[in-house]
Amino acid sequence: MSYLESNLKTVPTGMRKVLYLNWPLIVLLTAVACAGFLMLYSVAGGHLDTWAAPQMKRFAAGIIAMLMIGFTPIWFWRNVSALAYIFALLLLVAVDLFGAIGMGAQRWLELGPIRVQPSELMKVALVMFLAAYYDWLDVSKVSRPLWVLVPVAIILLPTFLVLAQPDLGTAVMLVLGGGLVMFAAGVSLWYFGTVIALVVALVFGVLESRGTDWQLLHDYQYARVDTFLDPGADPLGAGYNITQAQIALGSGGWSGRGFMQGTQSRLNFLPEKHTDFIFTTLAEEFGFVGAFSLLMLYAGIIFVSVQSALSNKDRFSSLLTLGVAGTFFFFFAINMAMVMGLMPVVGVPLPLVSYGGTAMMILLAAFGLVQSAHIHRPR
Repeated sequence: MSYLESNLKTVPTGMRKVLYLNWPLIVLLTAVACAGFLMLYSVAGGHLDTWAAPQMKRFAAGIIAMLMIGFTPIWFWRNVSALAYIFALLLLVAVDLFGAIGMGAQRWLELGPIRVQPSELMKVALVMFLAAYYDWLDVSKVSRPLWVLVPVAIILLPTFLVLAQPDLGTAVMLVLGGGLVMFAAGVSLWYFGTVIALVVALVFGVLESRGTDWQLLHDYQYARVDTFLDPGADPLGAGYNITQAQIALGSGGWSGRGFMQGTQSRLNFLPEKHTDFIFTTLAEEFGFVGAFSLLMLYAGIIFVSVQSALSNKDRFSSLLTLGVAGTFFFFFAINMAMVMGLMPVVGVPLPLVSYGGTAMMILLAAFGLVQSAHIHRPR
C-alpha cells in the first residue's frame, strides 16, 4: 500500500471515493465528447441547437450517471448482472414484437417521448453477465466443453435477436465483446480457432446463398458487400456513401481545410454526416492531424482502462473492465474502418462523437462500471 493510500484511510468514505476516481479516464472521455460537440456544431452549419446542444445535455447527464454508478459498490453490480442481462433480453424481445421502425429496421422502443435502442444496453449487460459467470466459475473448468457452451449460448441468444431487427453491426459487436471476455477469462485458444474456421465457412455459405430460397442475408446487406468490394461500380447509387466519405478523407490532407470549411459536409454530399460518417467530416476539416489526435484520445481511454483492469485483483472487476474497454475499441475501430472502406458499412456510430442519445448514455454508464471497479478494488 502506498503512502497516499494509507493516509486516505483517515478521509471520510464519500471524499475518498472521489479521490479514488479514475480521473484520467474522465478527462479523456470529456476530451472526446468535446471533439464531438465541435463537429456536430460544424455539420449543423454553425447552429448549436440542432445537434450539439442536445448532445451536451446528454453528456452532462451521462457523466452524472457515470459517477453515481461508479460510487455504487462493485459487488452490487456483480449481483444484478444476471438481472441486467435478462432485462435487456426482454427488451430485445419487446422490440421484435412492437418496436418502432425507422430506416427499414425495427430496433427501437418508444417509451413516451423517449426512444431507446435496447441492443445498446445489451452490449453492456452481456459483458457484465459473462464477467459474473467467470467470476463464479472455478478456473479449472473454464475450458471444459460444457462450461464453454454456457457463455456461447449467452452470447448467441441476443445476437440472433439483434440480427432479426436487422442490425448486423451490433450483432458483430456482441459476438466480439463476448468473445473478448471469454478470451480474457482464459478459454483455450483451440475454441477460438474453431470459431474462426466456422466463421470462414459461414461467410462462404452466406455468399453462396445469394439469390437462392435459403438466402441468409437481406438484399441491402449483400449490396453493402458489393459496395465494399467495388465502390466505384455504382458511384451514384450503392457506392455513393463510401465514395463521398473517401473524397472527404482524402481532401483533408495533412492539416485539413479548416473548421467549418469542409465542402463535403457543408454541401451535404456526405451521408449521415452527424452520425455514422462524422469521422469523415473531422478528417476533412482537421486533416490527418485531427484524425490522428482523436485516435490517440481513443487509445488513451483503452490504455487507462486496461491498466486499471490489470492492476485489479478482483476477477469480476478485471473482466468487466476489459470487456467494456474491448467493446469501446470495437465501437470506434469498426466505425473508422467502415468509413475508410476497409470493411462494409454496418451502421456503427463513432462513440461519444456521433449524434445519438442511447449510445452515449449507455456508453457512459458502462464506464461508470469501470469507475466502480476502479474505486472499490482491493487495496
